[in-house]
Amino acid sequence: MYTFWTVLVLGIVCPAARAVSWFPFGPDGGSARAFAADSRDHAHLYLGAANGWVYESADGGRNWKRLARMDNRDDLVIKKILVDAADPKHLLTAAYALGDHPDGGLFISRDGGATWTSQPEMRGQSIRALAVAPSDAKVLVAGTLDGVFRSMDSGAHWQRISPEDSKEIHEIESLAVDPTDPDTIYAGTWHLAWKTMDGGANWTSIKQGIIEDSDVFSILMDPTQPLVVYLSACSGIYKSVDGGVKFTGGVGVNKAQGIPTAARRTRVLMQDPNHLDTVFAGTTEGLYRTDDAGKFWVQTTGADVIVNDVYVDPANSQHVLLATDRQGVLASNDGGSSFLPSNSGFSARQVTAYVADAQHAATLYVGVVNDKESGGVFVSHSGGLSWSQVSGGLDGHDVFSLGQAPDGSILAGTEHGIYRLQDAVWQRVGDDTRIAAAVKTAPPAAKTAAAGRRPVAKGQAVKGETAARVAVATGAGKRFDASVYGFAVSGEILFAATSQGLLRSVTSGVTWVQVASVANDEWRFVAAAKAVVAVASLNTLEMSADGGKTWHAAAVPSRARQLSALAVDGEGELWVADRDSVYYSANRGASWQTVKGMFLRGGNNIFYDEAANRMLVTSNGPATVAFAVEIGSMRVNWWDTGWNLRFVRPVGDYLVGATLFDGIVVQPRMVDSAELETH
Repeated sequence: MYTFWTVLVLGIVCPAARAVSWFPFGPDGGSARAFAADSRDHAHLYLGAANGWVYESADGGRNWKRLARMDNRDDLVIKKILVDAADPKHLLTAAYALGDHPDGGLFISRDGGATWTSQPEMRGQSIRALAVAPSDAKVLVAGTLDGVFRSMDSGAHWQRISPEDSKEIHEIESLAVDPTDPDTIYAGTWHLAWKTMDGGANWTSIKQGIIEDSDVFSILMDPTQPLVVYLSACSGIYKSVDGGVKFTGGVGVNKAQGIPTAARRTRVLMQDPNHLDTVFAGTTEGLYRTDDAGKFWVQTTGADVIVNDVYVDPANSQHVLLATDRQGVLASNDGGSSFLPSNSGFSARQVTAYVADAQHAATLYVGVVNDKESGGVFVSHSGGLSWSQVSGGLDGHDVFSLGQAPDGSILAGTEHGIYRLQDAVWQRVGDDTRIAAAVKTAPPAAKTAAAGRRPVAKGQAVKGETAARVAVATGAGKRFDASVYGFAVSGEILFAATSQGLLRSVTSGVTWVQVASVANDEWRFVAAAKAVVAVASLNTLEMSADGGKTWHAAAVPSRARQLSALAVDGEGELWVADRDSVYYSANRGASWQTVKGMFLRGGNNIFYDEAANRMLVTSNGPATVAFAVEIGSMRVNWWDTGWNLRFVRPVGDYLVGATLFDGIVVQPRMVDSAELETH
């Protein structure tokens, strides 16, 4: 019988489900970068993300859907989207690549964003700014790390208009075109701003009144008064009333002469099209607004909001949207005085950890990284179809691993120690002084009772373990503060792989001891099935066949370079992967074999699905295939999920996967083993 969440998955799929990619289901939120609106339909919006995706909304930003990923890459930041006012099906996106290597490009769609092509002359350019001339929609300017480029034919062709050998006019971060004269262009660089009044033939430095060492992030021109120019820099917000000849700093947002309070950077300036004296400043410490053309500014969000872009609805100035780091889209219906999340359908989460609640079949937990207080851990009670945040107490830490203790407690491994979920709040192990005191003073049989745990069976202590309890915060002890990469359970014993050795707990994670009989290495992986426990670093492997009582070193495959995954199956066989292959050993690492029939380049995750007695494998590189290897027969099945995955896990009779940057995806329908494609 299908459970109710299974029926929901089945209900959204057409009969030809075999060709349908797995469906994304959040967790909603993440980093949003840029808005654009259809000039003929202000409720029709576009949103660019930091993972190469362009999203679309038909209802003013209440709901979003994925439209397309630029160049099928997940390392492109969508910096700007333009919608052609004469043809709303004609879209352009400017993108740059994350990392140290300059890359990016300009992408063009003629069908409303369904398909895109890379503009050849701008291919590989790291594009940080894109603007259209208000007086001539065919004139576009783009700012790259190399300089300023212009198109006179709506983006079809481009040519450089900044001096090729200029030592100043490069690293272009912002652009603006005069509302009446398309030859008058302002360009903000990583070091001050420049202006041309003849289409790039000559350029003038505009810096009077601006602190000398200033990155210029945004330039805004008043559409009715071309001499009024707002400029934001790392040193604050400036305004000129004479076309950039001289700038003065505002008050409120920044100190006198444009010096900011703290280390704020104003990433975007946006004018209310219906009230031109109202200007929004999106900063790395919240949103500010002025209603008197910059004389006085007020902060309207918390300082934890990092604003990348602002959209003000031309049909309703009370409707304001923010594209933010980590928190996704925030929406206001009171002119920007208050905001609520508006992320339905938008997910740019980096899911790195997962655990299914063994006591509640439809309850899943995932952990994310790089989202600070907006991330942490999310829980689903619907088998992965909807998610809610449960991160109180994590203090914004990245979550590297999740596990479930023998008593049912959920554990999180972070870059700063271990946390346990208690009454929907995370408690750092060792911070609960009541539990710590009980563990220190109670006799062995009473220790677990004092914390509400089952008594520890005799004989569970491991000879040679470090006596100090590494995770109990006391006046004399040092709190455990290492990175925690994985959890595994063997019987009543819980193990944790950390950057400071292998830990062991017989109190369901309340207290821990270090396993001294295992080398004090940076253990990245730990796995267990029945009495077999294995732990691996990037290039070493140790295992125990008696639940962790005794340990011995096991040889890694001779051809393996750097280990990327570890698992133990129900037969006690060891499984590892590197960037080239997946290996298994039936003799405790004495010899290794590769899995035949898996057309993949290495593996980034291996998981033993006990219920189906199979190994689930996801691969490195651009592949979108997930594999299942049947234990015993070694028969290989596979699914083309349509996504680059970190891992897949079983939920009832279907699978969920964690993408690299797009949250969780769910298998579109249940497939009998006979229907699986076999290679």
